[in-house]
Order: sequence, then C-alpha cells, then structure tokens
Amino acid sequence: MEIDAQTAAALGWPKAKYAWVERERRWLCAEVPWPLVAATEAITDLYVTGTRLRLREAIPADGGAPMRRLSRKGDVSSAVRLLTSIYLAPEEFALLSSLPGRRLMKTRHRLKPMPGAAHLSVDVFEGPLAGLIMAEAEFDDMASLEAFATLDFAVREVTDDGRYSGGALAISGLPEGG
Repeated sequence: MEIDAQTAAALGWPKAKYAWVERERRWLCAEVPWPLVAATEAITDLYVTGTRLRLREAIPADGGAPMRRLSRKGDVSSAVRLLTSIYLAPEEFALLSSLPGRRLMKTRHRLKPMPGAAHLSVDVFEGPLAGLIMAEAEFDDMASLEAFATLDFAVREVTDDGRYSGGALAISGLPEGG
C-alpha cells in the first residue's frame, strides 16, 4: 500500500517526503522465543496527551548508547501508518520528558532475521501491563506483510485489534479478555 499525497495530508503530513511508511503485524505470545533473541533493550515510551506524539528512550542491555527520539504516527490502516522521527540530545529528551502523557515500559527482544520480515521483535511489558507479551514484525512492502505466515510461537494475531497499539495500551491498559 503506497500512501497518496491526499491521505498523507489528511493525517498531518503536507509533505509526505518527511515521513516513512511502517507496515506491521502484531501477535500475542505466551513466552519469549529465547533461542531467536539477538539483542535486548529497555524501552520507555511517553505518549503525549492530546497528540499523536511518542517520546521514546531505548537503552540497550549490552551497555550501548541510549537512543532517544520523538515520533509522530498517523494510522492509514491497522497495519500501515506514516511515521516521522527526530533523534534527540539528552538535554532535549529531558526537557520533553516533562510533557504530560502516559508512560509505557517494556523490554524489547529483537529477534534473528526470518524470511519475509524486515524486523522482528518480542516485547515484554512492565507495570500495569505486566504479563503481556507481544510480537511484532515489520515489512518492506505489502506483499511481504500479506504473505508472512503466523509466527509459530504466537498465540493469536492482534494486528486488527486497535486495543493492542502502543498508544491504546498506554492510555487504556490491558484489554479485557486479552
């Protein structure tokens, strides 16, 4: 799915060249597939109240440099969204982290490559979302997204269930029956 200029403008991107398209599927999982884990990082997201902005800090478990960025997302569909991000210096991040919003904390386990997916990860949520384990796969194009088989370690796909987006989880918490 390519995003036309009218759709991009309606989502707040008058110049689509400043956004990229994210194609993603999500699944609930009972556990982390440890043999597939290639890297781990602690992530704290701040979903800024009244906006589509997310402030993220990702700290690699191996002691690497933290990544701090401010992102804006606009959903085209349940699996496709426009994104734009800027990377922040520690001082900028500290200033923006005082904005009002809801925090979400998780440990992300980046998985070894699998055919058909550009990136795979499994998130283990903390705090009020403790117990939730969710996998996500990103794709370079819609054909790859549609052709990708369900992960053999997944319990069920939740791509089309908006209650499992990061923003919805931060604001509303764990869905009932989830």
